[in-house]
Amino acid sequence: MSIPDHARSNFQTLLRAASDGNLALLECADATTGQPRYVIPVGRDDTDYVFTPFGHLADGNPYDAYLPPFPDDANGFLRSRSLTAEYDRIG
Repeated sequence: MSIPDHARSNFQTLLRAASDGNLALLECADATTGQPRYVIPVGRDDTDYVFTPFGHLADGNPYDAYLPPFPDDANGFLRSRSLTAEYDRIG
């Protein structure tokens, strides 16, 4: 599975912002639920950070939120945490 160009470009933007000291962590409210979200904005205007939401930190256990790619199938993902643990054990 190939990572799309826009995701690669956004990742490069994140790396540049980190190396330039242009990252921050803000507590914001989720626009739908009102729940707290911890957002990573990218950018500065002189000494102030600019609110350009780039991403947010995962709530709870991020291992429960994402399925990693399955190395033996370029188009597939591990479907459960038990498979992930098994692959880590033998891989």
